[in-house]
Amino acid sequence: MQPLARLRLRLTLWYVGIFLSILGLLGGGLFIAVSHRVSRQLDASLRAATSALIQAARVRETEQARATGLVADAVDELHIPDRSLYLFDLAGRPIKPDAAADWIRDAAREAARTGWADRDFETPTDHIVRLHAERFAGAADRPYVAAVVADRLELDDEYASLIRAFAAAALIALLLVAGSGYVLVRKSTTPIEQSMDHMRRFMADAAHELRTPVTLLRTRAEVALGEDRDATRDAATFGAIARESARLGDIVGELLTLARADAGERAIARESLYLDDVAAEAVDAVRALAEHRRIQLEVGGFEEARISGDAALVRQLLVIVLDNAVKFTPAGGHVRLDIAAQDGCASVVVADTGVGIPPEQLPRVFERFYRGEPSRHQADGAGLGLAIARWIAEAHGARIEIGSTPGSGTRVTISFPLLSDPSPKEPS
Repeated sequence: MQPLARLRLRLTLWYVGIFLSILGLLGGGLFIAVSHRVSRQLDASLRAATSALIQAARVRETEQARATGLVADAVDELHIPDRSLYLFDLAGRPIKPDAAADWIRDAAREAARTGWADRDFETPTDHIVRLHAERFAGAADRPYVAAVVADRLELDDEYASLIRAFAAAALIALLLVAGSGYVLVRKSTTPIEQSMDHMRRFMADAAHELRTPVTLLRTRAEVALGEDRDATRDAATFGAIARESARLGDIVGELLTLARADAGERAIARESLYLDDVAAEAVDAVRALAEHRRIQLEVGGFEEARISGDAALVRQLLVIVLDNAVKFTPAGGHVRLDIAAQDGCASVVVADTGVGIPPEQLPRVFERFYRGEPSRHQADGAGLGLAIARWIAEAHGARIEIGSTPGSGTRVTISFPLLSDPSPKEPS
């Protein structure tokens, strides 16, 4: 099983385990609360039935004292569903009905002594019954004991029904939590999977890009070591080694920049700066390359634009864009830079008359190591420049957009948030 699959399974099991723990605590608490409430309701029912029995016993005593003939027995006529009614004298002898179990008589004697008694008893048929007994005075102040017995089986039935309902709901909830938890885990780990795939591609591309200059350096060094010393030839070899070393250094530097950017280790200064000044520095840095390639580098509109950011990184961003424009523009072409400030944005536009980019490749130009069609591979670089440019733009809250027509040129627009300038810039 792959590590990511194991991670997903482990997280899902954690979700299920935590849910079961919470469900167990809630279920236990609910069962205790319901059990306590139902028991209280049963006790209240027993006390109410006892009160009714006491009232009937008093009516019975009064009617027997007044009647001269046969009268109906109020205790016999009292019927309470699922309740057994008993009337005792203080000695624990049953009056109504004529017989009672020994444990009921013991409870009656206890109630005669203490005033009341509550007992639970397990019958021979494995039923738990609940008894409540009270001592009271009849109509002629004669003491009696009234006892009411209820089968706790009704409580057990309620508990069993509650457990079944809770278990069914818990099972459905568990299935839903397990399914939804797995879906959430997959969604939450998708960025990790994409990051791992991105890292694998990045490592493979970096190894591929580094292999070529390293191989050339080693090959030239081995060839030079195997030849007799010749000043002219050695100078050419050392020059080639120096160029490959510089290219290798550029690739390593760009990789280090992206690695620090990904790790958030590159501190970004937040200072007020003028975009037109930084753009002028970038143009000066690229002018020598443009002249070497016989490309006209023009500066068009150059409005004053104040932004907040890191001057070194903004300069690097503009150099990358200008450098790409020069590299992919044939000799005799031209590259133009314009700066405008309007609608709260400071925009830099770099337009060239180069080879252009096919429409299907435009969405991928910011990918690391992507250099498009083979004709663009002839330019120096490892395909990391625009990836760095996009990172710098995003770090400054800017937006970078590329539009291109194959054979006609490319237009890059970078829009920075414009700062309000309380005072005009001093002339330099």
